[in-house]
Amino acid sequence: MIDGASGKQLGVLATPQAIRLAKEQGLDLVEISPNIDPPVCKIVDYGKYKYIQEKHKKEAFKQHKASKLKEMKFRVGIDPHDYLIKITHAEDFLFDGHKVRIQLQFRGRQMAHQEVGFQLVQKIKKDLLTMAHVDMEPKLAGRNINMQLSPLPERQRIRKFRVAANEAQMKDIAHASTVSEEVHNDHDQQDAEHHDHAADAPAPEAPAPNSIQS
Repeated sequence: MIDGASGKQLGVLATPQAIRLAKEQGLDLVEISPNIDPPVCKIVDYGKYKYIQEKHKKEAFKQHKASKLKEMKFRVGIDPHDYLIKITHAEDFLFDGHKVRIQLQFRGRQMAHQEVGFQLVQKIKKDLLTMAHVDMEPKLAGRNINMQLSPLPERQRIRKFRVAANEAQMKDIAHASTVSEEVHNDHDQQDAEHHDHAADAPAPEAPAPNSIQS
C-alpha cells in the first residue's frame, strides 16, 4: 500500500482496510501492479491519476512518432569548414531527438587506407559523445563505413558545435562584406582617377568659322 500524496509505503494491508483508509481521505484505491504478490495499490484521486497516465502515453507516442533516422555522409580528407557544418547538422538532428546514421564513403584508391576512414569516424563519435550514444559501432560495408547513433535523454544532451558554426558563419559574412567593400572602394578610386585625367586633358580647339566669299 502506497500513499500517493507523500509516496510513503504503508505496508501490507487487507483489502477492506485499504479501501476504508482511502475513503477516509476522500480518495480512491488504485491497483498499479497487479501481477506481483502481494499486488501494489496506491491511494490517489483516480480521475487525476488516469489523466496523468494518458498524458504520459500521448507524450511517449509523440516522441516515438517524431523520431526519424537521419543520414549524414562524410568523405576522407573532408575540409575542416565542411566538417564543422556536417557535424553541426548531426548535432541538430540529435538535439531534436532523431537517430543519426553516419556514413563515410571511400573513393578510388582511398580503400587502400581504410585506417584513415576509421580514424575520422572515431573522431565523429568522440565529438558527438555529449549528444548521443552508439547503437552500432563503426563497421565496414562495401566502400562505406557505417555507424548509428541515438540521442541521449534530453536533459543530458550538451551542444558543442552550434555556437562555433554560428561564429564561423558570421566570420564568412564579415569577410564577404569586407571583400565587397574593398572592391567597391577600388571602383570608386578608379572612377575618381578617370575624372582627374579627364579634367587635365586639354580642351578641344574650337572649329574655324566658315569663310563666306562674295
